[in-house]
Amino acid sequence: MSTESDCIDVAVGLIINPEQEVLLAQRHDHAHQGGLWEFPGGKRDPNESIEDALRRELEEEIGISVRNASPLIQIQHDYSDRAVKLHVFNIDSYDGIAHGSEGQAVRWQSLASLKSIAMPAANAAIVQAILLPDMHLITPEPENFEDFLKTLQRCLQSGIRLIQYRDKLADDAVYKQRLMAILKLTRAANAQVMVNHSLSMFQQMKVDGLHLTAEQLTSLDSRPVSDESLLSASCHNLEEIRCANKIGTDFIMLSPVLPTLSHPGARTLGWQNAQELIWHAQMPVYVLGGMNPDDIPQARRVGAQGIAGIRSVWTACQ
Repeated sequence: MSTESDCIDVAVGLIINPEQEVLLAQRHDHAHQGGLWEFPGGKRDPNESIEDALRRELEEEIGISVRNASPLIQIQHDYSDRAVKLHVFNIDSYDGIAHGSEGQAVRWQSLASLKSIAMPAANAAIVQAILLPDMHLITPEPENFEDFLKTLQRCLQSGIRLIQYRDKLADDAVYKQRLMAILKLTRAANAQVMVNHSLSMFQQMKVDGLHLTAEQLTSLDSRPVSDESLLSASCHNLEEIRCANKIGTDFIMLSPVLPTLSHPGARTLGWQNAQELIWHAQMPVYVLGGMNPDDIPQARRVGAQGIAGIRSVWTACQ
C-alpha cells in the first residue's frame, strides 16, 4: 500500500447548480483514464497549496475564477499504476461561465443519475460524498417508544436525512414493529434509514441500508448487500478500515474521536490520529464520539464527510 508521500495530490471542484446538477468534464482519449467523465480539477504543483491548485486548475480547465470554496472530503485511491489523493471542494461561488477551455467536453449531470456515469474508480467515493449529508443520526435505545417517535419527528423537521436505527434490547418482533413506524415517518421526510441489526433483518425489511459492527465487518470477505443499498461499518483502527476498503462499504464511522459522557475516561483518537486514519479510507468517513454540529467544519478539515452523533443530536431535538 502506498504512503501519503507517494500520492499525487489532486484538487477537485464540485460545481452544483440550483437544478441539482453537477458539472462534469470528459478526459481526453490520450490521457490517463481517457474517455471517462470526472469532476474538474488537476494535480497540485510543487510548493503550491491545494487551494491555489484548485483555483489554478479550474481557471485553466473550465475558465472560471473561484471566489469561495469549502472542503468536502479527502479520498486516497490506489490505481495499478499510480496512487492519488483527491482533495474535494464544494465551489460555493465563482466568476465566469464554465466551459471546456482545453477542448474537452463538459456537461451538467443530475445528482440523481451520477452513479450511472462512467467515471474513474476514485470518483465513486466522491459521488457517494455528494449524496450523503454532513450529519448522521444514530438513535439511542428507545425507552418510551411514543416519545422516541416524537423526538425522531423533530429531528426530521430539523433536517436530519440519514438515520441509523439502533435497538439492541428489542426482540425481532418488536424491532420490526418499531421499524415500520420509523419508516412511515422517514419516508414522508425523504430520509434514509440504516438498520444496526442482522443481515436477515435487513433483507426482510425495506430499508435503505445495513450497518455493520466492527465484529461483523471483520468476519466478512465480500460486500453482503447489493450496490443499490447503503452499507456502513464501525471502525476504530487501521485494520478495520482496511476491511471496510476490501468489502466496499459506502461509508464508515470512525470512533471514538473525542471523550463522551457515556464512556468517561475511555481512550480516544483525537483529531490528529483520526485524520491519519481517514487518509487510508477509500470512502466517506463520519467521525463519532463526543461530536456535536459545531464540529462539522473541523471534521471537514481533517478529511471527513461530517459527524455522526447519538446523544448530542438526539437531545437537541427533544
